[in-house]
Amino acid sequence: MKKHNTIFGQMLQLISRYEFQKAVNEHKTERHSKGFSSWTHFVSMLFAQLSGQDGLRGIETGMAAQGQRLYHLGVKSVKRSTLSYTNTHRSHKVFKAVFESLLRKVTSNAPGHKFRFKNRLYSIDATTIDLCLGLYDWAKFRKKKGGIKVHVKLNHAGYIPEFITVTTAKQHEVNELDNLQLKSGDVAVFDRAYTDFTRFATYCSEGIYFVTRQKKNADYRVVERRDVSKYRDISSDQVIEMRGYYTKKKCPMRLRRVRVKDPETGKYIVLLTNQMDWSPATVAAVYKDRWQIEIFFKTMKQNLKIKSFLGTSKNAILIQIWTAMISYLLLTYLKFISTHKWTISSLMNIIPMLLFSRRCLWEWVNKPFGSPLTPPDLSLQMELL
Repeated sequence: MKKHNTIFGQMLQLISRYEFQKAVNEHKTERHSKGFSSWTHFVSMLFAQLSGQDGLRGIETGMAAQGQRLYHLGVKSVKRSTLSYTNTHRSHKVFKAVFESLLRKVTSNAPGHKFRFKNRLYSIDATTIDLCLGLYDWAKFRKKKGGIKVHVKLNHAGYIPEFITVTTAKQHEVNELDNLQLKSGDVAVFDRAYTDFTRFATYCSEGIYFVTRQKKNADYRVVERRDVSKYRDISSDQVIEMRGYYTKKKCPMRLRRVRVKDPETGKYIVLLTNQMDWSPATVAAVYKDRWQIEIFFKTMKQNLKIKSFLGTSKNAILIQIWTAMISYLLLTYLKFISTHKWTISSLMNIIPMLLFSRRCLWEWVNKPFGSPLTPPDLSLQMELL
């Protein structure tokens, strides 16, 4: 009977050890390491994510319980004091480099987005994670409240978090837009919290398209009205110019205003875009698909360990967030290559129970249920007379 590495070991094989060691050497994370390797550190944190551990003691005892299998992972058992110290003092940048390396692998296997146009489509948003100000004094948000913000650029081709930054909760979302690396031809979808007419003008000049909601107090002049009689839930499609003194000065370009009715609630929303060629129904559908980033945030908070942290330093929190994102990419990759219709939530629920089982990962993700058991070999049993 063929023996397999553990499910966890096979998942770790998706991480390029060459790229990992390259990042370790670049950031010099093993200087004065005293035997606790960066690979052991990484595997311990990934084990915490995939097995659902909430504390350092759980990581220590959980890995100690699998002591015989750790050799095949290339790691040794860990002490919680060592792990705590390492999370505080060893740079999170190695974990970020692993995320970026794995992202290239996952993206190459991702399906395209569901729209006919070929432009890359991204949703941009941020979510706040509350922290206790008494423990995380560096993350002051309000007078008696602390927090951080995770800013995400979600690629709609597979709904993959392609770019992530983490700031204190005080940082406004719009200030992170310049760090999200949009290119000519990209389509960015965001809510009205990101309204910035100077940046809209830049997008127009650089060939970057955007779709967002228009603010209620917007001052504009209608230049052109387009026929929408054949569209069921579109009440108007207009080309406009901004009329306010400062907004017109910041963005003299013409924009497009589309008023859409939500068929479920009956309420109207007004969309603003610089894409003049799509049908108004496509503009509305693109903005509706922005809801996927809200689903991503919900999945992230409910299934990954990013609401209770294993350390109080900024570096420790960043390590845990990058590890959570690496876990998400690993599960997404399994979802992409599987013939079974998995969701991230269902994978996250069942993986902890199978993490150290010895079976073929690829056979399991394709046929997780109802696989026939291998009949036992009875040839060596003694005959009973």
